[in-house]
Amino acid sequence: MSKRSVLVVAHTGRPEAVRSAQLVIERLSEAGIAVRVLDGEADDIGCAGVDVMPCTAAAAEDAEVVMVLGGDGTLLRAADLTRTAGTPLLGVNLGHVGFLAEAERDDLAETVDRVVTRRYDVEERMTVDVTARRNGEVLGTTWALNEASIEKAERERMLEVVVEIDGRPLSNWGCDGVVCATPTGSTAYAFSAGGPVVWPEVEAMLVVPISAHSLFSRPLVVSPRSLVAVEVLTDTPRAVLWCDGRRTLGLPPGARVEVRRGAEPVRLARLHLTPFTDRLVTKFGLPVTGWRGRVRQPARPSAADGAPGTTPGTGQDGAPGRGDGGGDAGGAASGGQRG
Repeated sequence: MSKRSVLVVAHTGRPEAVRSAQLVIERLSEAGIAVRVLDGEADDIGCAGVDVMPCTAAAAEDAEVVMVLGGDGTLLRAADLTRTAGTPLLGVNLGHVGFLAEAERDDLAETVDRVVTRRYDVEERMTVDVTARRNGEVLGTTWALNEASIEKAERERMLEVVVEIDGRPLSNWGCDGVVCATPTGSTAYAFSAGGPVVWPEVEAMLVVPISAHSLFSRPLVVSPRSLVAVEVLTDTPRAVLWCDGRRTLGLPPGARVEVRRGAEPVRLARLHLTPFTDRLVTKFGLPVTGWRGRVRQPARPSAADGAPGTTPGTGQDGAPGRGDGGGDAGGAASGGQRG
């Protein structure tokens, strides 16, 4: 039986992340689990007895999980290493919002224990594959977990683009750019640009124009099977393609960027099957004062009990009843734990 191993990725520019990494490594090692760290982080972490790995996809091969200590940016960096390996990411938020993270800094010891005892679930998140072309020539290919954005490269001039959905032109926009996002990315750049929040289990792609000068410049939600293309018009300034704010490619006038559903998802480890609604409320600090939740109706006597004028499944005087599934007019379905 091969030895268990965990890859630890940390934002070593933060002293707290370094201390957290050292604690994680100590606890995992005590449990007999081999620990890997990246060669660019090993000196800063400074722990003996770890396996130092090159910063490539090989670092995550055959690892049980990748523990990521930092913010969403650190997790997106780690996703570069794990996507092809299929190793799940477990994020511990040491940043600000940390939408992709599963645990907070105060839960670090418990999080390590859950890894040691294999008490976590794994879910897959949709990605997008991105190809840039010009006159049929491929300029580059890449991918994104959150979004691919086509943006102007010169501040003083607008970018002129035309957007195509499934081979048909939709509209041209003079704008600062266009964001093509996944549901996971709907709470990232696309959210800041005015796009909708999409629940992660919804399979779709978002097309969100940035500061467009147009009567029709609303955010769009399209099929996950759609091919979205953004063409940079030939008489416009050069543009730049950004994927997850990490990978970039210059786009000359006349370039075409094609975005489609990714062939490989990213896998995230989950400790708590918390409804996404609860995650939104917590991360954004949304006000929910006044929510009463689902109101259960009191049990009504049935005909079997000899109550006059009632029959099973009906309300008073034989009127159809709502039973236990009904709620008050202002109530909402309960957002309890799943599983």
